[in-house]
Amino acid sequence: MISKNIKPETQKIKSRWHPSIRQVQIIENKPNFPISWLNTQGYCEYSLYLENFQHIQVEDTQQMTTGTDEHQILEDEFKKTATVMSYDEMQEISQKQKVVSREFFVISPSDGIRGFIDEIWIMPDSVVIIDDKPGDKAYDSMKNQVYAYALAYQQMNPDDKRDIYVALRTRLTDNIFWQTKFTSNEKYQIKRLINHMQQLITGKTFFKPTSNSNKCKACRFNQVCDNSISIK
Repeated sequence: MISKNIKPETQKIKSRWHPSIRQVQIIENKPNFPISWLNTQGYCEYSLYLENFQHIQVEDTQQMTTGTDEHQILEDEFKKTATVMSYDEMQEISQKQKVVSREFFVISPSDGIRGFIDEIWIMPDSVVIIDDKPGDKAYDSMKNQVYAYALAYQQMNPDDKRDIYVALRTRLTDNIFWQTKFTSNEKYQIKRLINHMQQLITGKTFFKPTSNSNKCKACRFNQVCDNSISIK
C-alpha cells in the first residue's frame, strides 16, 4: 500500500463564482455546487437557501466545529507519511498496487458537482470511496453524498472499468458501518437528486423546509428561519 496526497489537475477548468449564491461556481456555463450540500439537503434543504441564497450567517454548531477539528487531525496524521504524486502517476501505480489518498478532489462539470473525498483506496481491481461521519448510522443523506463522489470520480475517469464501492466510516476509527457497490441504480438515483438541486439553484423549483420538528430544534438556523416549527 502507498499513501499519497494526489495533486488535482484542475488547471484546465475555467470557473467563476456565482454572482449571488455562496459556494456555487459557474463551470462550463453551468452552476457547480459542493457535493456536501447533498448531506445538508437530506436534513433540510431550506437551510441551504438561508445560508447560501439569503446569506444569513449564524455560528457553527459544536458538532460542526468538532467535525472540522477531527478532519484536520486525520489529514495532519496522514500527511506525516504521505508523499505527493500527480493524478496520472496515481492512475498508473494503482494498476499494480493499492494507493490511498485523503481529501481527494473530484469534479463533474456536466453534472455541476465538486468536492473532496475524505479517503479513497484505488486498487488494481476496484476503487473504494470513504466518507467519515460521526456515529454509525447510515442516513440517506450521507449515502447520497458518497454516491455523488462516486459519480464525479466516474465522470473524471470514463475509461476506468474498475468497480467502485462507496462506504461510510465512523470518524477517527476503522469502523466502516455501511458499504455498497456503486451501480447503475445508484447512479440513476443520485443524478435525479442532482438535477433537483440544479432546479433549486436556477429557481425552477423552491427549497422545501423539513416537517420534522426535532430537526428544527437542532438546526442552527431555527431562530432566524421563517419556516421553523420548533419555536411556533
